[in-house]
Amino acid sequence: MTEGSLHSTPPLPTGESSSAEGKQPLRYALVGDGDSPHLLKWARALAPLLELWVCSSRGFAPELEALVPAGRRLALNTDPAHGGGNAALLRKLPALARWLSRVDADWINPHYLTSHGTLVLLAQRLWHLRGRVLASAWGSDILVTPQRSPLYRRLTQAILRQASLCTSDSQHMTGVMRQLGAGEVLTFPFGLDALPPAPAQAKTPWLFYANRGLEPIYRPFRVLELFRSIASWQPDAELVIANDGSQRQAMEQWVARENLQQRIRFVGRLSAAQQAEQYDRAQWYLSQPESDSVAVSVLEAMAHGCIPLLSKLPANAELVDDGRNGWIVPEPAGSAELGALSAQVLPQLLARASDIARDNRQWVHDHGLFPPAVARLVQTLRQAS
Repeated sequence: MTEGSLHSTPPLPTGESSSAEGKQPLRYALVGDGDSPHLLKWARALAPLLELWVCSSRGFAPELEALVPAGRRLALNTDPAHGGGNAALLRKLPALARWLSRVDADWINPHYLTSHGTLVLLAQRLWHLRGRVLASAWGSDILVTPQRSPLYRRLTQAILRQASLCTSDSQHMTGVMRQLGAGEVLTFPFGLDALPPAPAQAKTPWLFYANRGLEPIYRPFRVLELFRSIASWQPDAELVIANDGSQRQAMEQWVARENLQQRIRFVGRLSAAQQAEQYDRAQWYLSQPESDSVAVSVLEAMAHGCIPLLSKLPANAELVDDGRNGWIVPEPAGSAELGALSAQVLPQLLARASDIARDNRQWVHDHGLFPPAVARLVQTLRQAS
């Protein structure tokens, strides 16, 4: 691992805390979208380890309200767009800055740097806040937004340079952040809360599962085309597509035109328990985005013993050794070429499915669990305070 990776940092000993060392607990302010499961996951991991305060650009999910006392929360009640155009959010800068001044946090941690990172950057500079900034990148705020315009690039660079420390969920994204001016970056996947049990029964050999958002960035039509190429030579191939999005209706029409209604099923948004059932049944997991960091859904699939078929992106190469524990699907490749390649690669992978499942679960256990990574992060912050 590269310098700054938390993968190789020794785990925090059980029971170690600031109180055990005779110190006050770290005062830590999260700034992000309080309705987001992403922010909730961070809050769940952080709350037992320090004094947690949370500012939400929107409101708060019920689970986050239950986790953080009302006196430690601020809702700005805006509706920011991750892609920009957040004038309403910027108008909330004085309210956020006054709140952060009262909180007097040791560390201020914005999530999604283009929006919440901008607010924190301005608040710290204009209100001269004591707290240091821990900038947590999500993926598109580093891999997509800075390429949209010189203004977004300069803004992202300013946020990264202002931060005393950054977090990233892939080595590839860490490299891009450093190119943009970040200093120290701690790298760990936005992983699972816990390793799920191994599937209790045998998987369906030619069942495929996909659950990324049905939006252009995730290339859901690439998923359909890949499956069609496999179905052309494997009569038992079936695909379950979960989740929803703007592309769903067009995808369903495509499936009808291709006469694949009996082999492709749309199931919509699923609960965590329903997701686990689908992962456990499926032998294969399809994810073909055009841009991505290490995706938690891929980690989930690996932990449930699925064989991942991923797009050719640098972060995916951190998870899949092509041909050994999954397939990095080449592109560009037409349907006929994909069919021929898949007919060669997939049976070889299927023959080693149990070994692949064991090895992938072990990798997630060693590198892809979120609470231990956050505990090591907090240890780093405490040592720097």
